[in-house]
Amino acid sequence: MKAKVIAIDGPAGSGKSTTAKLVAKRLGFLFLDTGAMYRAITLKILDGGIDPKSEDEVTKIAETSKIEIKQEDGTNRIILDGKDVTEKIRDSRIDEVVSFISTYRKVRETLVNLQRKIGENQNVVAEGRDTTTVVFPHAFVKIYLDCDLNERSKRKALEFQGKGITTSINDQKEKLSLRDRIDSKRELSPLKKDEDALVIDTTHLTIEQQVDKVIQIYNESIS
Repeated sequence: MKAKVIAIDGPAGSGKSTTAKLVAKRLGFLFLDTGAMYRAITLKILDGGIDPKSEDEVTKIAETSKIEIKQEDGTNRIILDGKDVTEKIRDSRIDEVVSFISTYRKVRETLVNLQRKIGENQNVVAEGRDTTTVVFPHAFVKIYLDCDLNERSKRKALEFQGKGITTSINDQKEKLSLRDRIDSKRELSPLKKDEDALVIDTTHLTIEQQVDKVIQIYNESIS
């Protein structure tokens, strides 16, 4: 049986990662967090003191790094060059650079090829900002999660505050607005809704409701 891909796109803070993770767990699929791969590269660049504006240097890092996704006790671990960086890639400093790094053509080509290889031989739930349009254009199910900017800002602020990081809703709103502009206006693989994707507005939904809706769409697709 051909491997099935559930691809989920949407802006930052719309609930993509948590929803995709829980959907994958319920279906027994691999959770493919495409954004985590870009964050891993960004972490290596920042820790190595490399100028993010140097496209050649950044591309070299992407092409020579080894990124793996391993499942342990139902959760994903991101392994970069043999080291577990699962927690480190969620540092807020990466948020300010990752969208910029992802605009480089060869960086995207390198990681997209890796993502496609992962989805060739196993069922996956993939999430990101171009998974339905570029990475998996022929995905079995395509979902676009949308959400009001104010609600996304609240969610991000609570997420960071829960980690002991001082921030505010207004601060997160500014950062998310910037990321939205970069992601949607970039020349290469911009964030946009695929014409075949089903839209789920998560503004007033709980994570459980979001997961239920995606599962329902999947079940209807296989019936």
